[in-house]
Amino acid sequence: MLTVALPKGALLKDSIRLFQAAGLDFSAFLDSSNRQLQIPDPTGRAQALLVRTQDVPVYVEYGQAQLGVAGYDVLKEKQPKVAQLRDLSFGFCRMSVAVPDSSPYRSAAELPPYSRVASKFVNCAREYFDRLDIPVEIIPLYGSVELGPITGMSEAIVDLVSTGRTLKENGLVELEVLYESTARLIAHPLSYRLNTDGVQDWVGRL
Repeated sequence: MLTVALPKGALLKDSIRLFQAAGLDFSAFLDSSNRQLQIPDPTGRAQALLVRTQDVPVYVEYGQAQLGVAGYDVLKEKQPKVAQLRDLSFGFCRMSVAVPDSSPYRSAAELPPYSRVASKFVNCAREYFDRLDIPVEIIPLYGSVELGPITGMSEAIVDLVSTGRTLKENGLVELEVLYESTARLIAHPLSYRLNTDGVQDWVGRL
């Protein structure tokens, strides 16, 4: 049976809509009274797992799911051994550097050496500042990253930005965009190559 890893949160509705168009219905995950984390398609041809966005590529890489939907931001940060098959053109956001409105710096290149940068995307942040040849201290935060500059713990942040509203409401201004991110269809490489559980056929429908 085909197993699909679906992400909790912002990408879930569009992901379910995508699979519905291909003939698989996992809409039970949208029922707020449903607490199941694994559900079958009503036809019995497939099942889906509901997992944290960051965990989708882990389930696919280790073969617990043949297909999954994950943001490019997660894939770039984690570098999992999965096959990226399609840009699904939803879940648009961008990875950006931001500083407080009161900061004298108006580009990432102006940040002084050994500045502190808060981010949950530690690898992406480090790679970006390495490219700029600016040594910085990356502070890993996994909650509200905006609190880093607000409390004075960091001079800047690297975080996902969608509308920019959260930054504005917390007195932060966007300096640079590292890259843009959308949802991607991913597959377990061996399962895809061997067409396990008809995975190539489902990819064709998707």
